[in-house]
Amino acid sequence: MGARARVLKARGVDVIDLSVGEPDADTPEAIKEAAVRALAAGRTKYTPAAGLPELREAIAEKLARVNGLPYRAENVLVTVGAKHAIFLALQALCNPGDRVLIPAPYWVSYADQASLVDAEPVILPTREEDGFKLRPEVLSEAVQGARVLILNSPHNPTGAVYTPEELAALGEVLAEAPGCWVISDEIYEPFVYDGARNESLLRLKPELQERAVVINGFSKAYAMTGWRLGYAAGPQPLVAAMTTLQSHATSNATTFAQVAAIEALQGSQASVETMVRTFRERRDLLLAGLRRLPGLSCPTPQGAFYLFPKVSGLFGRTWRGQVIQSSQQLAELLLEGAATATVPGTAFGTEGYLRLSYAASTERLAEALDRWQAFWEEMEP
Repeated sequence: MGARARVLKARGVDVIDLSVGEPDADTPEAIKEAAVRALAAGRTKYTPAAGLPELREAIAEKLARVNGLPYRAENVLVTVGAKHAIFLALQALCNPGDRVLIPAPYWVSYADQASLVDAEPVILPTREEDGFKLRPEVLSEAVQGARVLILNSPHNPTGAVYTPEELAALGEVLAEAPGCWVISDEIYEPFVYDGARNESLLRLKPELQERAVVINGFSKAYAMTGWRLGYAAGPQPLVAAMTTLQSHATSNATTFAQVAAIEALQGSQASVETMVRTFRERRDLLLAGLRRLPGLSCPTPQGAFYLFPKVSGLFGRTWRGQVIQSSQQLAELLLEGAATATVPGTAFGTEGYLRLSYAASTERLAEALDRWQAFWEEMEP
């Protein structure tokens, strides 16, 4: 839908894009200035494949201070985005036919990346009444013989945040499956609301650290999506294997971007705190508006910057002579009739839902709600 929205925008259509997982804020000035200084100082050559030593040290310090994880610089790999870090981990861990467990709904790249390394993506069901969180009993039924579990909290696309108790329960199941590794995708780490606390499974269950890798990055927290900078932290043998893979693929992450990332971690975090407050306000605005629309329901997410409303109550209704039969069709009609771009739940392995990003300005979100109200008024039973 994002690609189709861009085509319409190029034709002059005023599309409100709620499909992208990208903060609308600019990269903080201090980070941009650090990059400019790095360029002026000639920081344009290769770095070690694993990343600048001083950045790896800064990441290890942050993981210890913020996340309670005792990694050293040698346990850290700087990558070309968190997406690349996940792919490198799957490449290093999986042989053809290995099973990769992925709770649904899931971020769109997980299953495809597993398939690209010739592994078998195994989709585990979750339920809305459980907050779209993986239940220990479901994991228990699938984990024996599996190679990897990918766990994401705060969660894309639902905004779910696992509690420490829920993570500990999953950890108990994983303790009984010593052959299963964990990829813990924590890219939305700072974006939690309403008293929720982002917690790492690996701090709660330190015995899992020897077969787990933490994934994070700079795109979301610091509005650095285009800088393409992420990182992985895990056991040194795994990090060494991932580093070898990276050395033959991209050599290293961009040098001046790595210098700027040190400023991101060690400088003021005021921009992150402001973004979190702003997103919470936008979430509340969008939630209130959606709940006024008949046939649509939406739980309150505690993290990330997405809503995942249930839209199956609209199936069978008619808009301008077209019977709505799927989330894909509804997303297409909303783009056509309300000039708003969303993502159908089928993209995340779950029919009957849409994902909406509230990483857009308050004014644009309010306008989107007005357009949806008009769209709803044209619907017939």
